[in-house]
Amino acid sequence: MYPEYLVAPMRADLTNAGFEELKTAEEVKNAIESAGTTFVVVNSVCGCAAANARPAAKIAAENTKKPGKLVTVFAGMEKDAVDAAREYMLPYPPSSPAMALFKDGKLVHMIERHQIEGRGAQMIADNLIVAFEQYC
Repeated sequence: MYPEYLVAPMRADLTNAGFEELKTAEEVKNAIESAGTTFVVVNSVCGCAAANARPAAKIAAENTKKPGKLVTVFAGMEKDAVDAAREYMLPYPPSSPAMALFKDGKLVHMIERHQIEGRGAQMIADNLIVAFEQYC
């Protein structure tokens, strides 16, 4: 685990934008399995999370058509919550950062780390917005 003082600003980057932080497996289950759409961001301390993933998630969350729930879990911190989120993201392998869109508990869109690295935030956000327009 990372020291909380280190991750606090990275957590706040998403929570200040309206994302709910999930810290337990039960919270993850309730968010994903409920009716409607849920956008899950697996947050991370890495540079591509700071430069690309979090900014992309925030841009996409400003779209008119967006998921009913915006949530986040933090890799390297709340292990049970992250493990639970990753179970729902199967068959995709664990990666962080990562982003997933669920509709009525089913995974409908996934962005893995390799699709985040080296891509600009706007490009990633555009990808998410297309999925939001289709599923939300």
